[in-house]
Amino acid sequence: MKKKLPWILGALAIAVALFVAAPYIYRAARGGDDAPAAAVVTEGAEAPTVELDGTWTVVPGEPPNTTAAGYTVDEILRGEPVTVVGSTDQVTGEARIEDNTLTEARFEVQVAGIATDSSSRDSQFRGPDIADASTYPTATIVLAEPAGPAEVPDDGSTTTIPVEVDLTVKGTTVRKPVDVTVLRSGEQLIASGAIPMEWTEVGVEPPNLGFVTVDPTGTIDFLVSLEKS
Repeated sequence: MKKKLPWILGALAIAVALFVAAPYIYRAARGGDDAPAAAVVTEGAEAPTVELDGTWTVVPGEPPNTTAAGYTVDEILRGEPVTVVGSTDQVTGEARIEDNTLTEARFEVQVAGIATDSSSRDSQFRGPDIADASTYPTATIVLAEPAGPAEVPDDGSTTTIPVEVDLTVKGTTVRKPVDVTVLRSGEQLIASGAIPMEWTEVGVEPPNLGFVTVDPTGTIDFLVSLEKS
């Protein structure tokens, strides 16, 4: 028994250390609280080579402006603040511009593709208590009314256009305002935005598991690279 005692005490010490360190290990795995949401990057922008008016279709895009959509939410893990960012490149859709006015836009996101760097978190997110991805496999962002006219610079800089969108998540549609950042570069039109959300608006109850509390608000994020159809 005396020989086993040091091993028992050592194992107990390791268990206690892991319990105490768990929030910090988790925080490091999540990328801290400065993980970026989808946003247009102007670095490497080229002069536009196509007219703005016309129909634009979502394409994968090129780094750093690759097409993606997902969510950003803050949580508290045993007193430690953590920002969680989930995203997917499974986004399709198109937009129509006439006389520098955005007249139509519709984008569809495959909910089951949204992932963080934690598989256990993603399984919970896709389950029936949160996103219920098996019942509601897609989320949509649809332009609610024309936006513009607006001049989109051709010098590699961005402009911001306030729009109203109908956001459908988990079978529920809500109308939300969003400031869309737009960049023209070569043959592409790139747009991003972060739609402010209260999760209960779309039937999502933020988890509270005792050791972790998820904030009741966050954003639905998108960045779409588009090319002329």
